[in-house]
Amino acid sequence: MSDSNILNLSQDAVLQYIRSLYGEKVKIQRIWRIGEMSEANDVVDLKGFGYGCPYVIEFKNEGKTCRVVLETMRPGEGFGHDHFSDRAQVLIWQNSAFNKLPKHVHSVDAGCFEDTGKLVSVGRCKEYFILTEFIEGKLYHLDLDRLKETGNLQSELDMNRCVALSDYLTEIHKTRHNSPGLYVRRIRDLVGHGECIMGLLDSYPKEFAYVNKSYFIDIEKACVEWRWKLKERTHRLSQVHGDFHPWNLLFREGVDFTALDRSRGEWGEPADDIAALTINYLFYSLQKYGELSGVFDRLFKLFWENYLQKTCDSEILEVVQPFYAWRSLVVASPIWYPHLSVDVRVKLLNFAQNMLQHDRFNIMDVNSYF
Repeated sequence: MSDSNILNLSQDAVLQYIRSLYGEKVKIQRIWRIGEMSEANDVVDLKGFGYGCPYVIEFKNEGKTCRVVLETMRPGEGFGHDHFSDRAQVLIWQNSAFNKLPKHVHSVDAGCFEDTGKLVSVGRCKEYFILTEFIEGKLYHLDLDRLKETGNLQSELDMNRCVALSDYLTEIHKTRHNSPGLYVRRIRDLVGHGECIMGLLDSYPKEFAYVNKSYFIDIEKACVEWRWKLKERTHRLSQVHGDFHPWNLLFREGVDFTALDRSRGEWGEPADDIAALTINYLFYSLQKYGELSGVFDRLFKLFWENYLQKTCDSEILEVVQPFYAWRSLVVASPIWYPHLSVDVRVKLLNFAQNMLQHDRFNIMDVNSYF
């Protein structure tokens, strides 16, 4: 369901849900919003049920009067509750944790609303899963593997696929979203989220042969400064994929492809997607040439030039730096890529650090950052 603040919730839906927990003999007596209790023994109109507004449900069960409180979280701006998944995380945790603390109110269940207004129990779930359709195709990294091996572009196919990926981001990034607090949150997540910069740095071994602890401290300090630079650019909040890299892109014939595993939210900074894909042209080129050169230089510049020409978003060159730092730290990681040569790993670590020292990214002078 959407992040709307209002849900059309029927009395019958509440009754069926309560019966699923307590049995078929349950009879609803009254429902009222906390703070607005009526003396009448009537069930309130739930058509305007609001998120964040707790309701008391009073019912008879085997002759005994019982009361429970149905409560949701208000979506709101900020505080990490922007997405429905954020709110689900909190409520599922509360259902597990409330009953473990002495003298705390007990949780009866956790649940969710379907689009129809039906209430569904999820309180007994221990793990969650997603079921997706199966898509035929070959991952884009296989194209890059071939190019690293041969150094030769396959007629125009490699160029056309590069442009197709660039065009795709051009199109999805056109959809903007006015939510300043959410943009600030996404930039905050870039720096502090467990899947992003600080979480990644914590995954590096304590004894890392290539750089010492001061390197990671300097990276973190620079990223905090970049957070304060970027958080003012809330006008840039756009539709994004969130993990747009070659292992999440399935190609079939020609330029026909499907994206996989969208991550970390619907809205974000377009530079996130650009960095996630183009860092791989640099990564592969370093492994083959020791610098950005040859076929990967052509693809890197083609991708960027196509994107900039069609979006006219030159501002992205002033915000992409911390995203490149993050993605460079990913591919330099001994966990994800344990068999890199010393030369490649050091150049990637240099790239991450040097990115954060420049106010504007120079596409034509990438090798200086290594």
